[in-house]
Amino acid sequence: MEGLVDWGWVGAIVVKGLSREPMKGNPPPRLWETESGMMNSIGLQNVGVRAFIREKLPGLRQIGVPVFANVFGNEVADYVAVIDALEAEEGIAGYELNVSCPNTKHGGVFFSSDPVLLAELVTTARARTARPMLVKLSPNVAKIEPLARAAEESGADAISLVNTFIALAIDARTRRARIGAGFGGLSGPAIKPVALRLVHEAWKAVKIPVVGLGGIATGEDAAEFLIAGATAVEVGTASFFDPSSVSRIARELDQFLAAEHIARAADLTGTLKMGESNK
Repeated sequence: MEGLVDWGWVGAIVVKGLSREPMKGNPPPRLWETESGMMNSIGLQNVGVRAFIREKLPGLRQIGVPVFANVFGNEVADYVAVIDALEAEEGIAGYELNVSCPNTKHGGVFFSSDPVLLAELVTTARARTARPMLVKLSPNVAKIEPLARAAEESGADAISLVNTFIALAIDARTRRARIGAGFGGLSGPAIKPVALRLVHEAWKAVKIPVVGLGGIATGEDAAEFLIAGATAVEVGTASFFDPSSVSRIARELDQFLAAEHIARAADLTGTLKMGESNK
């Protein structure tokens, strides 16, 4: 993205998920463009934390933008190993725990769907670092509030949501899945209305900041997430079809604020009107 993004408009970078050991990821095809979004099943491919420190972090330090490391694993010990490796390094502003992984020590139950497992993970990770720590929540749950509160009560400084929705795309002629691994994660504009609802519900449930994501492609999209309760937003899928989207969205948000005579983006947070008191 070098040369395509004006980093002066970017508040922070969240890197691709990092694991204790390198991961090859899922078989191709890994991406499928849907009618109003994208499905992916990358399989969390990454070079592993040690290679990241050696090969990626030096370049990230030169950008001049705070860098958050997205951390994942299949056991609490995996998360701890990645955090411990990064703690000794300069250039990491904080961590985002990706909890949309199955806990292999507890029969494959996802951290993101069990408040008890989530609390154990966050409590353990919190004890390993004083750096800011976000917990990235999944939408593939019955209720978001218990998970949001579990993250808050266990020491998270903020929560981010939502991760992708589990989805399936089919080629009717071959009767095969469009994605090599079968199911994939749906992101992009199609999920925005549901993401907004979940952000709002999480915001009502916790006192820590909420970072909203899910289908943001314009400055007005970003404003909607702030109104729903977000303090900040993340942009992912839009970068695939417009690599300059991150800085463009930030500029468009400024233009929206000016047009609406709003002094600061923070003045939008939690201002949704639903016909009754929200919080």
